This record gives sequence, structure tokens and C-alpha cells, in this order.
Amino acid sequence: MSVRPFSRANLAATVTTGYLPLALSVLVVFLPLLWMVLSSFKQPGEIVTVDLKVLPESLNLENYRVAMTTVPFGQFFFNSTVVTVVGSSIKVVLAILTAYALVFVRFPFKKAIFVLILVALMVPPQVAILPNYILIAGLGGKNTLWGIILPGLGTAFGTFLLRQHFLTLPVSILEAAEIDGAGHWRRLWRVVVPVSLPSIATVALVTVVSEWNDYIWPLIITDKPESMTLPVGLTLLQNSEGNGAGWGIMMAGAVLVILPILVVFAMLQRYIVAGLTQGSVTG
Repeated sequence: MSVRPFSRANLAATVTTGYLPLALSVLVVFLPLLWMVLSSFKQPGEIVTVDLKVLPESLNLENYRVAMTTVPFGQFFFNSTVVTVVGSSIKVVLAILTAYALVFVRFPFKKAIFVLILVALMVPPQVAILPNYILIAGLGGKNTLWGIILPGLGTAFGTFLLRQHFLTLPVSILEAAEIDGAGHWRRLWRVVVPVSLPSIATVALVTVVSEWNDYIWPLIITDKPESMTLPVGLTLLQNSEGNGAGWGIMMAGAVLVILPILVVFAMLQRYIVAGLTQGSVTG
């Protein structure tokens, strides 16, 4: 006997196993962001208090003004933009070239190299912080933008994702291009890249978000405001007295940091779904 779509049992199962977990997941992600935005408009007495105040008494922009004038916010924004644009561009290009070589170019120890890339995915990036610091500091890269960018130029995730997608491409397309006299370079940029734009956009978006939000490495390699990125620059807003007077200012600074990347992510997030599912169904 088939169950009716709108029966009580079916509706209860749908709500319990579908909508309820989804709603809880959204709340876990959204509520901290909402609290941060609301706190950015609050005065110190509204944040550190025994009486919980969810909504601010007024939409006061004083915290935003203080956050942007107390520290060189414009310099931080410029540094983050340069690091994100340059670092992400080089990462994506290297991921495309490496993935193409692993799929379409014959060379010795190709499988061993791919295994090493998989191993790199499993190793926490914090393990390489000390060797990277010794290397970059020895090269004179401390408190420089290139010192922030250089250690993270390799992306195992992007290489792995693009390789798996390139494996699903029809071989006939590459064979036809080769018959027409196209070499590897032309086949890559004229054939492979155009049909792989969703996957490449996914790698680019994930890379941009990670570069913009990176905190640990820029914190270690920089100690001057002239070379700090936005996440590191937020630490300068912290109230040294620890009396809670600076929490509203820090929340305002955090909103200013995440707002640009949040807008970019919201506009391009559909590429993540398209890129991660592209090639999952073949026929």
C-alpha cells in the first residue's frame, strides 16, 4: 500500500528528517552572524550587562566610524585585496596546469605525484608554519605582501578537484583538437578550460574566500600595520584594558571584513554546486 504524499506520517517524516535538521543548521550558522551585526550597533553597556539585550537601543554608526579611523583600515583593505587577487590568481593557474598535466600529459611517476598531492590534503597546514617562517624570514619576506602570498601558492584541493573533473571530459574532443594540430597549450586553453568553467570557478571562489579570511600565517609573518591584512588588523581594535568597551568596535570591524567576501560568495555560490557536481553523472 502506497503512502499518500500529504499523509500525517509522510509530513512528519519530511519535517523530522528534512526541514528540522536544515533549520537547525541554518540557525547554527546564521545566529552568530546576526549577533555580530546587532552587537556592532550596541554601546558597551548594552553588550557587557547582566540583562540580555538582543536588539540595540539605536542604529548608532559610531562603532563603525571608530573602527575605520582608529586603525589604518584603508591600508588593511588594500593589502587584503592584493594578497587575495594575486594569490588566488596564481593558485588557480597552477591548479589548472598541474591537473592538466596529471591527466593528459605522459611523464614518469605521475601516479606517485598524485598520491603526494592526496597526502598534502591530509596534512594540516599548521605543520608547515615554522619551516615557512624560517624560509620567508631568511629571504627577507617578513612584513611584505609577497611573504604572505608565497607559501600558500600551491593548492592540493584545487588540483585534486580539477583533475577529477578533467578525467570526465570526452576523449574525442581532445583527440579532434590533436588531429587539427593543437598542442598541449592550445588544447588546455581552447578546449579544456572553456568546458570546465564551473569547476574552475568553484576552485577560484573557494581560494578567494580562504585567502581573504586567512589569519594565522599573516599574523605570524607580519607585525607592522603597513603590511597587515584585514583579519590581522582587527586585533589592533581589541581593548587592551579588557573591560569590554571595545567589543562593539571589534564587531563593527568584523562586519566590515566579512561584508565584501560575503557579497562575492552570495553572488557566485551557485558555481560551487555546479562545479562540485559537474562530471558526477556521465553518459
